[in-house]
Amino acid sequence: MEYILGMDIGTGSTKGVALDLNYEPIDSVQHYYASDSPMAGYSEQEPEVIWAAFKKCIAEIIDRMGSSPVAIGLSSAMHSLISVDEDCIPLAPMMTWADSRSSGIARRIRASEQGINIYKRTGTPIHAMSPLCKIVWLREHQPELFDRAYKFISIKEYIWYQLFKEFKIDHSIASCTGLFDVEQLNWSENALLMAGITEDRLSVPVDTSYSRKDVSGIIFVIGASDGCLANLGSDAVAAGVAALTIGTSGAIRISSRKPIVNEQAMTFSYLLDEQTYICGGPVNNGGIALQWFLKNALGKEELIADDYTSFFERASATTAGSKGLIFLPYLTGERAPIWDSESCGTFFGLRLHHRQEHFSRAVLEGICYALNEVLQAVEQYAEEIKQINVSGGFVQSRIWMEILADITGKEIVLLQTEDASAVGAAYLAIKAMGLHQDYPSYIKERQRIEPNLKNHELYRKIFKIYQQLYPNLKESMCQLDRLHT
Repeated sequence: MEYILGMDIGTGSTKGVALDLNYEPIDSVQHYYASDSPMAGYSEQEPEVIWAAFKKCIAEIIDRMGSSPVAIGLSSAMHSLISVDEDCIPLAPMMTWADSRSSGIARRIRASEQGINIYKRTGTPIHAMSPLCKIVWLREHQPELFDRAYKFISIKEYIWYQLFKEFKIDHSIASCTGLFDVEQLNWSENALLMAGITEDRLSVPVDTSYSRKDVSGIIFVIGASDGCLANLGSDAVAAGVAALTIGTSGAIRISSRKPIVNEQAMTFSYLLDEQTYICGGPVNNGGIALQWFLKNALGKEELIADDYTSFFERASATTAGSKGLIFLPYLTGERAPIWDSESCGTFFGLRLHHRQEHFSRAVLEGICYALNEVLQAVEQYAEEIKQINVSGGFVQSRIWMEILADITGKEIVLLQTEDASAVGAAYLAIKAMGLHQDYPSYIKERQRIEPNLKNHELYRKIFKIYQQLYPNLKESMCQLDRLHT
């Protein structure tokens, strides 16, 4: 049977999804791995472990399907950084997107005029997640490693080298490094100067349709980043349609023909292909905030499905607005739109009448307020968003999706796919191979949820209060953080 394989190289696992030539998913496989945090702010992984998981996924799919795929498209997590020698041997563990050791450097760059100009050219927010800030940190804190490194690459570049012995980077992954000019499609001189490197210490940029054939005859299409491909796999590349992914963290993204620049909120503009930018913003605190509440506030040590069911039932037991309780969900700091690693979570408006159900609903509302703030930052410089396509494990919660619709005032479309990035990688490969003139689509909707206009009007008023909380508490958050670090 002929099929296309989409491979998504994530932070927690690598997943492969096989699609037949009618573009319907027919099989999938997934292998997990862990991250290490040897010190506060560190998030590291061993590239060799991820390469092994990648190979294992492909071998299992081929074994189960009984033949090799027509092509394999690649997706990968953004913002990883590996220092390697000339033979692509890692000189240190990989720094993942979640590594925040360079947060002080990010604040310094973000406060400078040069930093703002770099953001405008590269489309990448100035934040500890970006390879730009990570490289500066290495230069200042580990100069010996910095000097020894032949190249600074991402996990996808590492895997591509293992396959073809060449240092190539697709425009999509390049566009989220903070080092790449997203309009000129080359390495940015100003960003390179800030990093203290020359372009020969980075891989050669290529289009996302770039392909090579391996020794076994399988065609690999280099593909794009997981965020861009999630839009493609969520059928969210049309005007007025946004994609929202809710997992441990969350993100809202739209498709645009040009970069969207918002200096205050620092929304991102990453490349899907030479004509398509995926613009939006990520939040740190999605499902992780819910898990924190269940484990730390309710004492649920090992979470099971019934714990989530009970939580959502409690959240449904009270009305919109949680009786005046507002949750600022910055438990792990926050990215868009405030980009502040020192920010923290807050319950505001607490009174004697508040019970467990109010806290439960407030947590969900807080996550949705954070997403709505990003949505409005994107919409400020783009056309109106009328529909949000939602994917991720938590779309199964009806109450959460209803709250999201009521807070944003947008129609929410729940999708069946929970593998949007891998499916998007397969779609990109299908187009690159000439099997379809444009990006194909095989998306099944679960349901559509319209906003409750009465609730939306109440949430609109509460949201204005929510937006005042961080500016009013910022300095106190900063002082508290420094007392405990």
